[in-house]
Amino acid sequence: MEPNLATSIGPIQLERPVMLASGILGISLDVFNRLYRSGAGAVVTKSLSTEPWEGYPNPTIFGVKGGGWINAVGLSNPGAPNFAKMIESNHDVPIVVSLVGSIPEDFEMMIKQFENCKVIAYELNLSCPHVAKVGLEVGDDPELVKKIVSTVKNSTNTPVIAKVGLGTTNYLNTVYTAIESGIDAITAINTVRAIAIDVETTRPILSNTFGGLSGTPIKPIALRCVYEISSKYDIPIIGCGGISTWEDAIEFFLAGASAIQLGSAIGDNWVDVFDDINKGILQYMERKNYSTIKDMVGLAKKS
Repeated sequence: MEPNLATSIGPIQLERPVMLASGILGISLDVFNRLYRSGAGAVVTKSLSTEPWEGYPNPTIFGVKGGGWINAVGLSNPGAPNFAKMIESNHDVPIVVSLVGSIPEDFEMMIKQFENCKVIAYELNLSCPHVAKVGLEVGDDPELVKKIVSTVKNSTNTPVIAKVGLGTTNYLNTVYTAIESGIDAITAINTVRAIAIDVETTRPILSNTFGGLSGTPIKPIALRCVYEISSKYDIPIIGCGGISTWEDAIEFFLAGASAIQLGSAIGDNWVDVFDDINKGILQYMERKNYSTIKDMVGLAKKS
């Protein structure tokens, strides 16, 4: 049987398992269309808030030796109402809308904006490491996570994903609370809180001081988290963090992910990277006689 790249993340069906991660090229329908035609199974938007956010002043991004980035853009976005109008004409691209807020009512209001849009899922950003009062501060509060997930699930029939990260508490508690509150899937992980300092000026490089580390340096951490979540809970997982090659993608499948997201790996090669990884996955599946992505999911945990 010919291998098939189609995969399911709970109720979410994708033709291909490689998705665009939130925060990267995620604000233009024209770009979404191009990414989809280039091999992306779905695109996740930049995290949207109830109103437009300008984000932080420059500098907001710093390259790390050996690969990777520290960024503190500040979740700049046009706001959910404006963005919903931008994607009303979408008919073809599987879009996952990323949402960020500090109270359940924020998410309820934003979801209403997308009632007339083609959206395959919502991803709740519960783990941004560099914006106060949203992100990790929300994810570290189990009671707030419970209220937000419950409110969102009661507000829509569209599948809902929780994006978790490493905060000041055990991230597995956030996963557990989200699952108990009815979440359909988990994305693991977000960027990791980090800092860079200029030795000449003796000051932090980013205007916000702290940012989120992404790219190859966090891949082993993200892989560990996917393995831990899949070992402890029966919940569909999307792996995210430091993935740049088909081998990386396979590792995440073997650890327990049913799909993966690319962020920092997009770089200058963003038109080709999805297709390159898809082809690598297919060639691996042919060589190993796997017919579906599901055949690989979690194999690293089996003796």
